[in-house]
Amino acid sequence: MLYDNPGLKFKDKNCSGEIVWQSPSNIALVKYWGKKGFQIPSNPSISFSLNKSNSETRLKFNPAKGNDFTVNFTFDGTPQPDFEKKIITYFKSLNKIFPFIEQLDFEIESKNTFPHSAGIASSASGMSALALTLCDIERYCFNKLTRLEDFFQKASFIARLGSGSAARSLYGGWVVWGAIEGMEGTSDLYGIPIKNYIHSDFLNYQDTILLVETGTKKVSSRVGHDLMNSNLFAKDRFAQARQNAKRMVEVLKTGDIDEFIRITESEALTLHAMMMTSEPSFLLIKPETVSIIEEIRAYREKTKTPVCFTLDAGPNVHLLYPKSVKAQVKEFINDTLIQYVSKNGFIDDEIGPGPRKMM
Repeated sequence: MLYDNPGLKFKDKNCSGEIVWQSPSNIALVKYWGKKGFQIPSNPSISFSLNKSNSETRLKFNPAKGNDFTVNFTFDGTPQPDFEKKIITYFKSLNKIFPFIEQLDFEIESKNTFPHSAGIASSASGMSALALTLCDIERYCFNKLTRLEDFFQKASFIARLGSGSAARSLYGGWVVWGAIEGMEGTSDLYGIPIKNYIHSDFLNYQDTILLVETGTKKVSSRVGHDLMNSNLFAKDRFAQARQNAKRMVEVLKTGDIDEFIRITESEALTLHAMMMTSEPSFLLIKPETVSIIEEIRAYREKTKTPVCFTLDAGPNVHLLYPKSVKAQVKEFINDTLIQYVSKNGFIDDEIGPGPRKMM
């Protein structure tokens, strides 16, 4: 496997430290839904990283007291034994890449600035932050990954092994994950930033996340991805997504807002169509989700304001628009859309700069 390094071990027991990274969630415009092999996407995806919707992960490490490493994990200050088991499994899968893991005991504290497991890619921000802490151990304890480009590329590769969409959270702005025909540097193994390709109109895009429901999803993304293996429409869907990814790259270069809206909304609805046509089928959108979509389309038709929607794997609606129309869109939200959201209201977010090291 890429990045295997059996020599990456501590030669003495003086290995301890504390690392804190904050990493963003991201919202995909061209969707990733379906995978093959070991976290390889069935089609490329394109996203932008958010600014306010982040996970912050604090990792403390000390020499292992026993023959095997241990993990103590808390989320928002509360022990999470089920997720702790998942992290242990994840760490064991990395033993050829980070053999030093077996020499350490870990305390991991994580927290989000947004509702967990509600379809706002909490696994993307959480796993990307965790991957950054592991790469930081390699960087500072072994004097490796000294080039930032190498550091973040490896972190994207590592994050992908824990959560596919996490591969896109290692960079700010617009990110491609998955090989796009004719686009140099794109890869199924890690995300790449594409800020040099972006028209100025898309550099400060806004995302107001309308929180219809903030509870845990009834069907996890992992299960949803697996169901694509037997979905009768999967082959055509993957072909559609590959075509949309190539087209979206051109749209982001040229600033074609009408085509951006068309692709973005089509991708959102197709994602949920795949859920509804899987076997067994499932439905994550709510009546309020549909009402918000209808209101957005009616508002756009009436006012010609370039707003559109996308959806993640959940009922919440991401309202996307250029910063130049923020004032009128906020009025639209407060006058019309607010009636459909939960008591948690909405998160007023936007394109963000990417991960930040906090300690």
